[in-house]
Amino acid sequence: MPRDLISLDIQQKTYIEARLTNEGPSLALAYFFWLFLGIFSAHRFYLGRTLSAVLQVISYLFVVGIIWWIIDLFLLPDMVRERQDEVRRRIAERL
Repeated sequence: MPRDLISLDIQQKTYIEARLTNEGPSLALAYFFWLFLGIFSAHRFYLGRTLSAVLQVISYLFVVGIIWWIIDLFLLPDMVRERQDEVRRRIAERL
Protein backbone atom coordinates (compact mmCIF):
# COMPACT_ATOMS: atom_id res chain seq x y z
CA MET A 1 0.00 0.00 0.00
CA PRO A 2 1.38 3.49 -0.79
CA ARG A 3 2.92 5.34 2.12
CA ASP A 4 0.38 8.19 2.09
CA LEU A 5 -2.36 5.66 2.87
CA ILE A 6 -0.65 4.27 5.97
CA SER A 7 -2.17 6.92 8.24
CA LEU A 8 -5.74 5.81 7.43
CA ASP A 9 -7.68 3.71 9.90
CA ILE A 10 -8.78 0.12 9.23
CA GLN A 11 -12.32 1.09 8.23
CA GLN A 12 -11.04 3.59 5.65
CA LYS A 13 -8.55 1.08 4.25
CA THR A 14 -11.28 -1.56 3.99
CA TYR A 15 -13.50 0.93 2.18
CA ILE A 16 -10.70 1.77 -0.26
CA GLU A 17 -9.98 -1.90 -0.97
CA ALA A 18 -13.68 -2.61 -1.57
CA ARG A 19 -13.91 0.29 -4.01
CA LEU A 20 -10.66 -0.84 -5.67
CA THR A 21 -12.19 -4.26 -6.25
CA ASN A 22 -15.08 -2.62 -8.09
CA GLU A 23 -13.27 0.22 -9.87
CA GLY A 24 -9.69 -0.94 -10.20
CA PRO A 25 -8.07 -2.98 -12.94
CA SER A 26 -8.02 -6.76 -12.88
CA LEU A 27 -4.84 -8.70 -13.57
CA ALA A 28 -6.86 -11.54 -15.12
CA LEU A 29 -8.64 -9.15 -17.47
CA ALA A 30 -5.34 -7.45 -18.37
CA TYR A 31 -3.89 -10.84 -19.33
CA PHE A 32 -7.06 -11.65 -21.29
CA PHE A 33 -6.65 -8.43 -23.28
CA TRP A 34 -2.94 -9.14 -23.72
CA LEU A 35 -3.56 -12.64 -25.04
CA PHE A 36 -6.55 -12.05 -27.30
CA LEU A 37 -6.29 -8.37 -28.21
CA GLY A 38 -2.58 -7.80 -27.70
CA ILE A 39 -2.01 -6.90 -31.33
CA PHE A 40 -4.21 -3.84 -30.67
CA SER A 41 -2.44 -3.15 -27.33
CA ALA A 42 -5.81 -3.44 -25.57
CA HIS A 43 -4.09 -4.34 -22.30
CA ARG A 44 -2.19 -1.03 -22.29
CA PHE A 45 -5.30 0.98 -23.19
CA TYR A 46 -7.15 -0.86 -20.38
CA LEU A 47 -4.47 0.16 -17.87
CA GLY A 48 -4.53 3.81 -18.96
CA ARG A 49 -1.21 3.74 -20.79
CA THR A 50 -2.52 5.32 -23.99
CA LEU A 51 0.73 6.78 -25.30
CA SER A 52 2.69 3.54 -24.98
CA ALA A 53 -0.29 1.65 -26.46
CA VAL A 54 -0.30 3.83 -29.55
CA LEU A 55 3.48 3.53 -29.85
CA GLN A 56 3.22 -0.22 -29.48
CA VAL A 57 0.58 -0.48 -32.23
CA ILE A 58 2.74 1.63 -34.52
CA SER A 59 5.81 -0.45 -33.70
CA TYR A 60 3.99 -3.62 -34.80
CA LEU A 61 4.40 -2.30 -38.31
CA PHE A 62 8.15 -2.67 -37.80
CA VAL A 63 8.09 -6.09 -36.04
CA VAL A 64 9.58 -4.56 -32.88
CA GLY A 65 6.12 -4.57 -31.34
CA ILE A 66 6.06 -8.37 -31.24
CA ILE A 67 9.04 -8.34 -28.90
CA TRP A 68 7.37 -5.61 -26.85
CA TRP A 69 4.18 -7.70 -26.67
CA ILE A 70 6.16 -10.65 -25.25
CA ILE A 71 7.89 -8.40 -22.71
CA ASP A 72 4.47 -7.17 -21.55
CA LEU A 73 3.74 -10.72 -20.40
CA PHE A 74 6.14 -10.06 -17.52
CA LEU A 75 5.34 -6.35 -17.04
CA LEU A 76 1.58 -6.71 -16.61
CA PRO A 77 1.55 -7.45 -12.84
CA ASP A 78 3.50 -4.26 -12.08
CA MET A 79 1.38 -2.20 -14.48
CA VAL A 80 -1.81 -3.44 -12.81
CA ARG A 81 -0.36 -2.78 -9.34
CA GLU A 82 0.56 0.80 -10.34
CA ARG A 83 -2.93 1.42 -11.71
CA GLN A 84 -4.50 -0.02 -8.54
CA ASP A 85 -2.35 2.34 -6.45
CA GLU A 86 -3.62 5.30 -8.53
CA VAL A 87 -7.21 4.22 -7.88
CA ARG A 88 -6.46 3.81 -4.15
CA ARG A 89 -5.02 7.33 -3.98
CA ARG A 90 -8.00 8.79 -5.86
CA ILE A 91 -10.46 7.10 -3.49
CA ALA A 92 -8.45 8.13 -0.41
CA GLU A 93 -8.48 11.77 -1.55
CA ARG A 94 -12.29 11.69 -1.55
CA LEU A 95 -12.39 10.52 2.09
